[in-house]
Amino acid sequence: MKAATETNDTHGSHEPFGSPGTGGRPAGRRTGVTVAAVVALTATLTLLPPSRADRADDGPQPQKVAAEAAPAAAEAEAEDCVEPERSLRPSPQLDEGPTIDKIKDRGHLIVGIDQSSFRWGYRVGKTMQGFDIDLARAIAENILGSPDDIVFRAIPTNQRVDALNTTTDSGVDLVVRTMTINCARSEQVAFSTAYFEAGQQVLAPKEGSDITGYDKSLSGKRVCSADSTTAYDELVKNSFGAVFKDKHDGTPQDEDILTVPNQLDCLVRLQMGEVDAIVTDNALAAGQAAQDPAVELVGEPFTKEYYGIAAKLGNDDLVRRVNHVLEEYRAGGADSPWMTSYEKWLEAGLPGIKAPPEAKYKD
Repeated sequence: MKAATETNDTHGSHEPFGSPGTGGRPAGRRTGVTVAAVVALTATLTLLPPSRADRADDGPQPQKVAAEAAPAAAEAEAEDCVEPERSLRPSPQLDEGPTIDKIKDRGHLIVGIDQSSFRWGYRVGKTMQGFDIDLARAIAENILGSPDDIVFRAIPTNQRVDALNTTTDSGVDLVVRTMTINCARSEQVAFSTAYFEAGQQVLAPKEGSDITGYDKSLSGKRVCSADSTTAYDELVKNSFGAVFKDKHDGTPQDEDILTVPNQLDCLVRLQMGEVDAIVTDNALAAGQAAQDPAVELVGEPFTKEYYGIAAKLGNDDLVRRVNHVLEEYRAGGADSPWMTSYEKWLEAGLPGIKAPPEAKYKD
C-alpha cells in the first residue's frame, strides 16, 4: 500500500488527502459534493510554517519493529486480557522516572497526533486545535510547566504503534490520536486509562444510498476503512458481503481505495464516488459529517470501545504521570477541563455525554 503523507515539507505544501486519481479507478456516483468542495476541504488543512509550539512534523518513516509485525486484528488476543482499559495507577512520586527525566532534559514533549480529524486534531493556520490537542497540551503543562512546551508530530493512523517503538529521531513520547484500547494493541504499547468512549458506526451518503447501517444492506457495497484500525478488524470478522480489502484472505481488491492510511482519506473516497460507505468510530464520523453535509451516520454504533493515550511499553513512569493528569482532567464535574473541551469541540456532533469514562486500574 502506498502510504499517504500528511505533510511533505516545512514550507506548507502537501499532497491533498485522497486526491482524485490516486486510486487508479474512475470516479463513480458522487455524493453531491463537487470536486471544488473536496479541494476546499483539503485547503482548510493546508500547512503553514508553524511556530515552535504548534509545529507538526512530517509523519515519521520509522523502522519496522517486531511489535507491529502482526496486523491490528492480531493473530490471537491475549487469553488473560479481559479489561484492556485498566492501566497503571497514578504515582505519588511524579517527578521520578527515566522517561520523565528525559522529557524534562529535552525541554519539550513530543506527541503523535492527527492533523486531519475535524474537532479532534486539525490545523487552523499555524495552530493545532481539537479535543485531543487540548489533552496533549494539558500533559505538557503538567510535566514541563507550559502547554506550549510541546512538539506535535503528524502520524498516519497505521503508524501509531511504529511511532512509539521506532529507534529513530522521528519517534514520539505519546500518541494522542483517537486510539482505541484493545487487547492486541496492549501487547504493543502501554495505554493510559480511558479518556473517551466511542463505537463503530457506518457513514454513508444522505441521498441515493440504501445502506441502513452495519447490516446486510452493505452486501455488494464498497466499504472504506483505515488500515490498522478497529473498524478494519470488525470488517474482517463480518463484512456482511461488503467489498473491502481483506488482506487476511488475499482478496485482490484495490487497497488504495478501500483500505487507506488515514481516516479522512475514506471521506474523500466517498465524496468522489469511489466507495459507497465508511466504517469508522462514530466520534470521528461525527466530525466528517460536520465537514460534509452530504453524508450522515446511519444505524447505531455496534461496538463499545475506549480511547487511550499510548506510550512505549516499559515507560511506566510516563504512563503513571499521564494517568495523574487524566485524574485532574476529569475532576470537577460539569466544570472539569474534560467537559469544557467536550462542549467546545464535540458536543455538537456527539450530544448527550454527561461525563468522561471512569478510570480503571490494574495495580
